[in-house]
Amino acid sequence: MSTVRSRPPGRGPRDRSTDHRDGRRTAAPALGLPPPADCRAGLAAALGRDPAAVPAAVPDETVARLRALLELLATWTRRINLVGPATLPQAWERHVLDSARLVPLIPPGARRVVDLGSGAGFPGLVLALLGAPDVHLVESDQRKAAFLREVARVTGAPVTVHAARIEAVPPLAADVVTARALAPLPDLLPLVTRHLTPDGVALLPKGRGAESELTACRERWIMRVDSHPGPGPSAAAAAPVRGGADPDSAGPILILREIRRAPSPA
Repeated sequence: MSTVRSRPPGRGPRDRSTDHRDGRRTAAPALGLPPPADCRAGLAAALGRDPAAVPAAVPDETVARLRALLELLATWTRRINLVGPATLPQAWERHVLDSARLVPLIPPGARRVVDLGSGAGFPGLVLALLGAPDVHLVESDQRKAAFLREVARVTGAPVTVHAARIEAVPPLAADVVTARALAPLPDLLPLVTRHLTPDGVALLPKGRGAESELTACRERWIMRVDSHPGPGPSAAAAAPVRGGADPDSAGPILILREIRRAPSPA
């Protein structure tokens, strides 16, 4: 059983600015959080809800929980590689709102959502805090899994964390599978189909190279493809999300259905 810790692993309570490996002192990342009223308005827009009904559409408690997620993210990012530190000044827009844009794409009646390679919890933790059903987070890095559990404890996010490799987790039969900044589409589809029901939908934020990734899949995969536009190029200059692949907010959200392998050539 994994142990959930209330502070990032590997440091004592007095060691808040020193890296023991080389003795250097590092400044805490600057977390950018708009005022709560602006947070609510941004969430309402991302969710496609009437701005005139913002208080009802986005309760204060939801905003507080999402802000608590980012505060924990900023603290833990000093110790483990959760997100690129340069994304923290735009964390609300770059991580929370980008994740929230998936909520209107979840089909009515969906009963389970699985987020593959959850990392810092985007989009999975955000979806859970915004009411997505039965959210499962799959993350093989034990330190990141501990972070996910700590956020769930602090915020009350109703999630199940699987601290294991995606291919080692028994099929989860999800109605919706998400993955953000995890892998190129040709490598991602076998993982998605392992955990997606045959009539389910994959919601995959991608970068501006989404078309080339789809082209690379055409010989081996058959699927129905739709897309939802990203928020635009203003967020695209942010640093990588997980120390590598970046979904690049200027790109679309791919909406994939009826995914299956193409027949082998005769």
